[in-house]
Amino acid sequence: MKILLATYWDIPHVGGVWTYMVQLKEKLESLGHQVDLLGYGKESKIVHVANENRSIDKEKLLPFIKTVVNKDLFPEIFANQLVAYTEQQRYAYELGAAYLGLDKYDIVHAQDIVSSTSLKRVLPNDIPLVTTLHGCVAHEIRQQLNTIHRSSTSYMARAYYDHLEQTGATSAEKTIVANNWLKNILTEEFQVPAEQIEVYQYGYDVNGFLNRLEAEGSKNPVTDKKVILFTGRLTEIKGVHHLIAALAELKNIREDWVCWIAGEGEKLAPLRLQSRELGLEDDVVFLKKREDIPYLLSLADVYVLPSLLENQPLSLIES
Repeated sequence: MKILLATYWDIPHVGGVWTYMVQLKEKLESLGHQVDLLGYGKESKIVHVANENRSIDKEKLLPFIKTVVNKDLFPEIFANQLVAYTEQQRYAYELGAAYLGLDKYDIVHAQDIVSSTSLKRVLPNDIPLVTTLHGCVAHEIRQQLNTIHRSSTSYMARAYYDHLEQTGATSAEKTIVANNWLKNILTEEFQVPAEQIEVYQYGYDVNGFLNRLEAEGSKNPVTDKKVILFTGRLTEIKGVHHLIAALAELKNIREDWVCWIAGEGEKLAPLRLQSRELGLEDDVVFLKKREDIPYLLSLADVYVLPSLLENQPLSLIES
């Protein structure tokens, strides 16, 4: 079969969704299937099929989007900045996917509520859609509406994302989650029918992980101190700002450690600034995107996951 694995997030990235997609692609290909990977890329500037190097610039799509999604036609959308941004991004993803072509696939497997909602609208009727949800986006947004996205219209954003959660979870023929915790949230809070959902816990390619550990060991930073490690997206919900605040307290007690932060995201610059302001510029090392996470883990003495909300993180399975 020809299979498309699709996500709304940037690919590749340091994070569980990308790890899941790569492992699934490798396993499906070992069974004789052909697999493509669709997502945003280059900090959401393009929509691309990552493994084929085919893409379209988002800027080329925006003029079309603005003819149907603009403040004059839909003032309620533009009343909240986060809602307006997401709607434009969602339409750009949708148009980009249609432009790159969907009709050649036997099945499409979305990895989040936005790609699920968007692809359902442009996918030919005879191509089945399956969606795996790796967390609850609506709950993450609620956290952000109390912090970085707080505004007088936050209630509108909450209603919008609650609706998007329900739509994304019901767009596919089947929706897969990793545990009953997330299934219960979807069925009890977002009225997703129980028969819509299948629970499949995450598996992990242990041998592949060990092979990567040995193959990529030449890229490690050098230190004789104890290593504290975080790997993941640098976003508000990952709570890395709390980790850095805690490290400032730790430095008052002992200085025989260094913290490596592997990952990228919109919080990279603010986290670097926070580190400098707390006098940790020599103690916290931002490694940005890394391809050798297994080897970094083998060097670490402590792994830290300070997330404010998690589902069943592959980063903990790896650590």
